[in-house]
Amino acid sequence: MSTELLAPLDLAFWHLETDAHPMHLGALAVFDPVAGVAPQDLLELLGARAAAIPRLRMRVRDVLLPVGGAAWFNDKDFDVQRHVGRVVLPEGDFMAEATRLAGELMERPLGRGLPPWRMFLLDSAGDGPFAVLVKLHHALADGMRAVAIGAGIFDQLAPTGTGRGAVRRRAPVPPRTWLPGAYAAAGMAMGRLGDVGRALGVGASVVRASRFDLRSTTALTARSSGTRRLATTELDAGTVQWIRRAEGGTANDVLLAVIAGALRRWMLGRGEALPGADPRALVPVSRRRPGAAAAGNRLSAYLLGLPVNEPDARERLRLVRTGMERNKAAGPLRGAGAVAVLADQLPPLAHRFGAPLAGNAARMLFDILVTSVPLPRSALSLGGCPLRAVYPMAPLARGQSLAVALSTYGGRVQVGLVADGKALPDLDQLAFAVHDELHDLHDLHTLVPTVPTPA
Repeated sequence: MSTELLAPLDLAFWHLETDAHPMHLGALAVFDPVAGVAPQDLLELLGARAAAIPRLRMRVRDVLLPVGGAAWFNDKDFDVQRHVGRVVLPEGDFMAEATRLAGELMERPLGRGLPPWRMFLLDSAGDGPFAVLVKLHHALADGMRAVAIGAGIFDQLAPTGTGRGAVRRRAPVPPRTWLPGAYAAAGMAMGRLGDVGRALGVGASVVRASRFDLRSTTALTARSSGTRRLATTELDAGTVQWIRRAEGGTANDVLLAVIAGALRRWMLGRGEALPGADPRALVPVSRRRPGAAAAGNRLSAYLLGLPVNEPDARERLRLVRTGMERNKAAGPLRGAGAVAVLADQLPPLAHRFGAPLAGNAARMLFDILVTSVPLPRSALSLGGCPLRAVYPMAPLARGQSLAVALSTYGGRVQVGLVADGKALPDLDQLAFAVHDELHDLHDLHTLVPTVPTPA
């Protein structure tokens, strides 16, 4: 692959990162074992497939022109053994141990002198499940590229009826959303704007939406400690769709309402006063056109107040639905959430020197990130071992203690909660609150199907 300049938003992600505040996203993929497939076989398979993906053999280096820019270069000293490793977990509850270790591994920065990714095979003694933890720098992958990388590493099984062992490569489904960075209002006065009218409109919306009194006492805001904690849960996708049909809106509206209700019950359960103003969520959307090449991040976002102060679950869903309808009517290129549109217009030097200020300004716009990560609809496996679940993990913005990512696979919505480890030691309680909230929302109707327990 030839030299390729980092796209403006990728450059922003690259410069937003510090050792104490990494900007990588990730996923914890859990597999069921198959007799005869040893951990060493899986480790070699991961390494061979990762090494065959050209993007994973590239690293970032500064360039002379444009001033302040950076580019992807082939790493002539690439060694996949530096990127793929195995960790044997202690005996006990596998998911508890895997999520604990995944949190610790996610807080470790990726080496900036190497291709910015890592993979870990997590397994334990015996014949139980195993997991693969994937870490990718956000400059390396948005949703489409992350799914494409996953498609190159995992097997996609043919649909039911063609035989369990039949493996067929299929083009990944282009995702709609992933995490944009907190590139806030500081960039407005910097650089040359391509579409002046659009950029000024977005900039004005950003200024109007910015909150300059940041004396928040909620658990969602905290000074970054550099630590990470992961918690997971699963929701029944059929239950989500049932509520959507009963109440209107989209499945994403239902999930956002579930997160709002879960935050409410979690805050009350820990004895914390509800905030005076509803916390604001950043909800990413993709600006990539269907079928377009995956060249750099192409992202925007909506801002949505999560109605944690509303005690009625159905009313919370109505408030979320109407809020998202207003956002969609404005479109992803307008409104206060479209800060990534401005990042696309800034010259590289502005990203290099403006990143620290922009990163620290995230709290002026939002309190929590909630992102959905679509996956291929076909069944996935690794070396014949079927994939059980994929828990996505989003990076945290500075000054914030929680990010929520969701993906749907195998009839389940897998929820990955990433938190500052010191700020939210009770993150597992929030995972249970997410599960309980969907159950209670569905209990407001008749013919309630069974909802699975948290992972």
